[in-house]
Amino acid sequence: MADVDIEESYDADIDDVDGAMGGDDEESMEDLTDDSDLVLRKHQSNVFSVSIDPATGTLGVTGGEDDKAYLWNLVEGTVMFECTGHKDSVTCVGFNHDSTMVATGDMSGLINVWRVQDGSSIWSFEASDLEWMEWHHSAPVLLAGTSDGMTWMWKVPSGELKTFQGPSCQATCGQWLPDGKRACVGYDDGVVKIWDLKTGAGQFTLSDGDAHKSSVTCLDCHHDNTLIATGSTDVTCRLINSHNGKVLGIIDAGDQQQEGANAEDSIESVAFSPSLQLLATGSLNGMLGIWDVPTQVLRHNCKQTGIVKLKWDPTGPLVYTVSLDGLIRLWDGRSGNLASHWSGHHAEILDFDVSRDGSTLVTASGDGSTRVFHMHRPDR
Repeated sequence: MADVDIEESYDADIDDVDGAMGGDDEESMEDLTDDSDLVLRKHQSNVFSVSIDPATGTLGVTGGEDDKAYLWNLVEGTVMFECTGHKDSVTCVGFNHDSTMVATGDMSGLINVWRVQDGSSIWSFEASDLEWMEWHHSAPVLLAGTSDGMTWMWKVPSGELKTFQGPSCQATCGQWLPDGKRACVGYDDGVVKIWDLKTGAGQFTLSDGDAHKSSVTCLDCHHDNTLIATGSTDVTCRLINSHNGKVLGIIDAGDQQQEGANAEDSIESVAFSPSLQLLATGSLNGMLGIWDVPTQVLRHNCKQTGIVKLKWDPTGPLVYTVSLDGLIRLWDGRSGNLASHWSGHHAEILDFDVSRDGSTLVTASGDGSTRVFHMHRPDR
């Protein structure tokens, strides 16, 4: 796929939405304050994935256990169109960099790409069982990892393809590096690889004594293009130099565990602060760790219910977490204090996204709903 240039730029109805207090089905459930501004209802089961469009922050896409995906208007709370044709749970969704296309991927490996303007299908591909999927940040190129250890790269909509074969196990997580020319991929056996996407060669492989002892669950690439953080079921986080593969530090998040903590703990999410030299790690045992990147010293240890995912606020030194108890929490990365929290879901939150300007947060939940929170309201 020599001609796939990743540097090329690429120029409802009333049943779909409830008010902030939810629908009639929630009235019979335990009394719970609903802080959301919109409740989007269309999926018939767990909502596994959600993404906000990067161009306007007014569109969202969701995927669910019901083999369905929907494109939403997040202002009006209406469905713009259904992404049809999936034959398994839709676990990966996302918009391309300019929000002209949206991709939906299901567990069986079927990936569809749709034109946002009119809902038309413009590209489709069937890979093996899908683990993750991510658009390039400035080109019409889609990257995905599958259960057979393969990483796939397509130019959309032409479909020109390049593949990168990893170990004979799941490619569990992956991300474009900020330079847009390389990708970091984590695998189920603890190995981490950096791929040169132009040549197809592995730039380096973190294996043997340097690798994680078990599955890599998450990773994040620092905006300076030099540092990578990886999290694992071995409850450690490795800081890696992206240019030479040197492990700069090993953070043992297991040190945060209190006596009697769950032995099945793992790091579920990691993220670098966009404004401070801080790294956040979120664990299944409910520990949010805020770490000093240069020294790898634990700054703050924030206890809550099991963390599913975390994200830094794009506009300040604050970090959001979503949890198994269905709550959204906002933590101050400088002090470690809980700044605010929001409720509304009656089951675990399985995914969430924050708009680029930080004004909108959207959650996907095991209660079958998607909730929209406007974070810049005067009372927030």
